[in-house]
Amino acid sequence: MTSPSTEAPIALRAVGLGRRFGDRWAVRGIDLDVRRGEVLGLLGPNGAGKTTTVRLLTALIEPTEGTASVDGFDVRNRPEDVRSRVGILTETPGLYDKLSATANLDFFGRLYGLDAAARAERIERYLRVFGLWERRDDVTGAFSKGMKQKLAIARALLHDPSVVFLDEPTAALDPEAAFIVREAIETLRRAGRTIVLATHNLDEADRLCDRIAFVRAGLVMVASPAELRGSLGQRSLVIRLASGPSPATLEALRGLDGVGAVDAVDGVLRLDAPDPESIAPAAVRALVTAGGAIVEVRIDRTSLEQIYFDVMGVRPGADGIEAVG
Repeated sequence: MTSPSTEAPIALRAVGLGRRFGDRWAVRGIDLDVRRGEVLGLLGPNGAGKTTTVRLLTALIEPTEGTASVDGFDVRNRPEDVRSRVGILTETPGLYDKLSATANLDFFGRLYGLDAAARAERIERYLRVFGLWERRDDVTGAFSKGMKQKLAIARALLHDPSVVFLDEPTAALDPEAAFIVREAIETLRRAGRTIVLATHNLDEADRLCDRIAFVRAGLVMVASPAELRGSLGQRSLVIRLASGPSPATLEALRGLDGVGAVDAVDGVLRLDAPDPESIAPAAVRALVTAGGAIVEVRIDRTSLEQIYFDVMGVRPGADGIEAVG
């Protein structure tokens, strides 16, 4: 049996990966490398193909075309080897409510083939990591939603997988539970775990991911949040006044070098500029000279939400998100 390539820099690779259901392609043409220790976000709306992509990458369903591999093991030819090297958190925890936290993890540890010593060591390790050790003997039916998700993440880590897949880990959770789960994911991130996070939560992707792959029946774009803002985002100088600017003030601002459009709405000025920091002193001087009462000056960056709309080719419509064109 071939040994896993756990020292290779690429933990997960997909080439031309696609899956068709009947006449419809759920996803197609996925080319992707996930580096070891990286957190990759699969970002897209419901129905975009994120869950199908996760199922393909974890060898739960077979590709219609193309291939993928984990630690060099092909999802077509070595699916059992792939499944033994991935950990999966589905949208619902799937725990046994009448068993304690320890008993749940011990049961799944047996399924993973771990011996008694390994099970005991890893159960304690992950219950402590996720702050559940003091509740180890409580039945999981008494746990909050956030605690159940943390326990499910611990279950996905028991067999020390090369890649952990988290499919919509905070979907349908209340804000407190979602916060608890995001903190748990951040703990894994700091520990250098390789994670694929499927989500439609923009803030979640922005905070947790090293790179974001936009999914819409395939990969639209893959980039880091910083790269997205650098290549697609715009920056503006925003100045809030105590009262609206005069026409002469607006004209003076428009005449400044390095300033593009100047918009004024309810006493808030927005100056488009390639380098907002460099034009800020001159803009402030012009306003003060004209008698403007400045309340706030800040640099405003395009939100990831707006970048998402641009990349995905969608716009907020009256009845929800509508495709452009």
